[in-house]
Amino acid sequence: MDILVVLEHKNGTMHRASMEAIAAGQSLARDLGQTVSVLAMGEDTSQMAQEASAKDVMEVLTAEHPLLKDYSADGYAKVLTQVIEAESPKYVIMGHTYMVRDFLPKVSAALRKPLLGDNIAYRIEDGSIIFTKQVFAGKLSADVVPNGDPPYLVTFQSAAFQEDAAAEGNGAAVRPVEVNLESGHISTTSEEPFQETTTTVDLASADVIVSVGRGIGKEENLSMIKALAEALGGQIASSRPVVDAGWLPPYHQVGSSGQTVAPTLYLALGISGAIQHVVGMKGSKNVVVINKDSDAPLFEIADFGVVGDILEIIPKLTEAVKAA
Repeated sequence: MDILVVLEHKNGTMHRASMEAIAAGQSLARDLGQTVSVLAMGEDTSQMAQEASAKDVMEVLTAEHPLLKDYSADGYAKVLTQVIEAESPKYVIMGHTYMVRDFLPKVSAALRKPLLGDNIAYRIEDGSIIFTKQVFAGKLSADVVPNGDPPYLVTFQSAAFQEDAAAEGNGAAVRPVEVNLESGHISTTSEEPFQETTTTVDLASADVIVSVGRGIGKEENLSMIKALAEALGGQIASSRPVVDAGWLPPYHQVGSSGQTVAPTLYLALGISGAIQHVVGMKGSKNVVVINKDSDAPLFEIADFGVVGDILEIIPKLTEAVKAA
């Protein structure tokens, strides 16, 4: 086996980062002249396997077990390690999500293979693959070259590849793989998926994001932002100054020290566009910027821009959305 893409799901529905990982695997396969397969793990993987089999992959592997009904780092690491040892892929590709960051290091330790995590791109030079990741809060990029014998465990940052870039196929075969998992292998009990509070949102999965910066002026003005986000059916995000001021909890922050997002619509309100923020949202499909500063750097990557006072524009925009 050449390339194995490992899927992540929530209640049987594939995580968007996994579709991006499929796109990454397909791209890597084309450049290296290799094949790509997919692995779905869980108690019942039928829905996920069906969705993956529609993509241009050689085959879909399913690893099912009752103990995989609920996520545990021990269980997932044990199963993935077994599959890798049995199938011998050269590359194992995953999205760089909270769950992957939790259990994939265990796989790395079990196999004694390095984990090349949080990459934003790759390139081929002289027949060798070079992965690129951001360092120093996104101010610089570093190249990483895997050495030693495969498999190489690789994760890609959200939006490094677009989910709609995953090529369609003609119906890949689905092959069950046998795994050995016992209750004694699982020494931890997992709580609900990562949340800092009951209102925490996974911005990486949001389709519409309304993001606010210091241009909002004061905390009391957040109410109009919340009204607009509700009208658009979106989630609220922010730049770091808003979080540092205590106006929003940290899980709303987008950027190098926050979440990385790639929504269909990213509406940036009063955000200047420092590089630390841009690296977290540059994969957005449509970027709309509203800022009274016409020289705000974020206008440079905007698909649509409005120069004006957000405190005047937002209430009118909210009413227009509601009336539409």
